[in-house]
Amino acid sequence: MKLNANSLATDRNRVRGLGSARSGTQHFWHQRVSAVALIPLTLFFVITLIALKGASYSEAITIVGRPFFALTLICFILAGAFHMRLGMQVIIEDYVHAEGPKVLLIMFNTFFSAFVALAGLYAVVRISLGN
Repeated sequence: MKLNANSLATDRNRVRGLGSARSGTQHFWHQRVSAVALIPLTLFFVITLIALKGASYSEAITIVGRPFFALTLICFILAGAFHMRLGMQVIIEDYVHAEGPKVLLIMFNTFFSAFVALAGLYAVVRISLGN
């Protein structure tokens, strides 16, 4: 099998249309970038939880309702849900071999991740707006 210098697909696979999908690298980088973004966001979240230990409910709501804390929590929720979706997608693609269930599980994974993100966003926005 002869490889083209500009392609990872062999000549035979290029003719059959079985070349690189070119999405694996993008998925890999999205997963790594979201993981790196989650490091400081998780540290901030944990430090905030420790700082709120012993605080009353109204004090906690007041602190979480501040714009800086609310925006940081929103970033944490979005990055976490995105990273969760990517990680579960890889697990599904690796361990579910039948196409039908694989597609259904990936769809469910996407909907579940979106639901988690929306529920978290709703809670933070509602707290920050004081309703």
